[in-house]
Amino acid sequence: MKKIKKEDNYLDYVPKKSQDINWIEKEDGLVQIIIPRDSLFERIVRKLFFTPENYKVDLDKIGTFIWNKINGTNNLYQIGEELKVEFGDEVSPLYDRLIHYINILKNNKFIKF
Repeated sequence: MKKIKKEDNYLDYVPKKSQDINWIEKEDGLVQIIIPRDSLFERIVRKLFFTPENYKVDLDKIGTFIWNKINGTNNLYQIGEELKVEFGDEVSPLYDRLIHYINILKNNKFIKF
């Protein structure tokens, strides 16, 4: 994983989906990210409290669009330009929102750079 430096242009970064994360496209076309809960602690908690085996995160239409554009070759600038074409003013301010969303995905270890 590449360390992000202050002087780097964040829009040049190329996100890649984590191999530990699974996802499906639901009937409505939106993506659902599936995170397995398989650590020793999580298995114990599942047995004691009857919690689900997987944690599921449903993405909205903009999140699904971004998720589908993360392919290991598109940088954040390219993804932003495609977002602008697809959604127009709905995603304004574009790069602030995109970078915030990408940071959420990165912090939850759904993606890496």
